[in-house]
Amino acid sequence: MAKNTQPIAKRAKALGISPASMGYYKKETNRNMNTRTRRKKSEYGTQLQEKQKVKFIYGILEKQFHGYYEKAVRMPGKAGDNLLIQLECRLDNVIFRLGLAATRREARQMVSHGHFTVDGKNVNIPSFQVKPGMVIAVKESSRSIARFAQNLERNSFHTVPKWLDFNAETLVGQVLAVPTREEIDMPIEEHLIVELYSK
Repeated sequence: MAKNTQPIAKRAKALGISPASMGYYKKETNRNMNTRTRRKKSEYGTQLQEKQKVKFIYGILEKQFHGYYEKAVRMPGKAGDNLLIQLECRLDNVIFRLGLAATRREARQMVSHGHFTVDGKNVNIPSFQVKPGMVIAVKESSRSIARFAQNLERNSFHTVPKWLDFNAETLVGQVLAVPTREEIDMPIEEHLIVELYSK
C-alpha cells in the first residue's frame, strides 16, 4: 500500500497550512523563517498547490483523489463543493472530527485496525462514506484502550461540527446531515482544483 512519508511540518509550511489545524500541535517550525520570498507562482502552480494542499490535509494519494473528482463532476451541484463534501464524509475524517483521534492519520490507522462499527457492523475501510443517520461507535472490545480517553481529554476544547453528534460517555457518534461547504473550515479554494482538472 502506498504511504506518504513527508515530514509534516515541512510540508505544511510549503503549502501554507498550520500543522495545528490538522491536529499536530507540536509540529510548528521556525526553520528558515527569514528566507527570501519565492517568485510569484504561475496560474498552474497555484492550482497545483491547492490540489496538493487538499490531498495533504486528508491524506489521500493522486489516484484516489482523482476518483473523488470524477465522481464530484457527475453529481448535481458545484463540483468543488461535492469534492470537499465527499472528503469530509470519509470515515477516518469523521473519527477525527468527533475528537476520537488526534489527527486524520491516527484516525485512519484506528479504522484500519478495526476499532469502530458503523450501524453495528465492523468497518475497517478509512475511505468508507458515511451518510445521514449512520451511527459510528467505538467497538465494545476497544473502549478500554487508553488512547481514546487521552484524545478526548486533549480535544476537550474541540468543537464537533453541527452535522455530527457525539456522546463522549458512550463513545458513540451519529451523522445528522451531509456537511455544507460553509461547515468545512479548512482554508481551501476548491475552484482552483476544478480549473486544474478541467484543462
